[in-house]
Amino acid sequence: MKAMILAAGRGERMRSLTAEEPKPLLEVDGGMSLIERHVARLAASGIREIVINLSYRGAQIRARLGDGERFGAAIAYSEEGEPPLETAGGIVRALPLLGDAPFLLVNSDVFTDLNFGELADAARASTLLLVPNPVHNERGDFCLDEHGIVTAAEPKLTYGGIAVLAASLFSGFAPGRRPLKPSSWPATGC
Repeated sequence: MKAMILAAGRGERMRSLTAEEPKPLLEVDGGMSLIERHVARLAASGIREIVINLSYRGAQIRARLGDGERFGAAIAYSEEGEPPLETAGGIVRALPLLGDAPFLLVNSDVFTDLNFGELADAARASTLLLVPNPVHNERGDFCLDEHGIVTAAEPKLTYGGIAVLAASLFSGFAPGRRPLKPSSWPATGC
């Protein structure tokens, strides 16, 4: 399985910290940045083919990570330009690098000890990690029915920034900005 790390965003809520450095490069773990931690943990779990989307200060991310060899990984980059394409738009842009198989998706700004290898092994073709709603997103993003299927019902939970997704979910989408929420997708994409 391949992984995609979303690293294109501007980090608006952390603007004072991200004015000169992109959010994925903020150090969180003994001098290791968020994105370095993800790449190292993905490689350690056996997920060594990684695609990273870039926009805001992307050259800094590319310079820090290189080709991924020092982590035991192989990194390919998907350049988005400005403005960033949001989650689904970034995935659509990166599909040629991701291929047709399901892939693990990780937001670069999530700090987690989740075992990526176990998630990849246990997940169905499309699995979203949902969490209780934080203060900045009280309305949530997704609701699940009793079978674990996303619905438009209430109450909703917040997308936790980690998923296993089938590449086929995004086939046929036109390039452009698009969030991950299904309400923004074409009728055939939900």
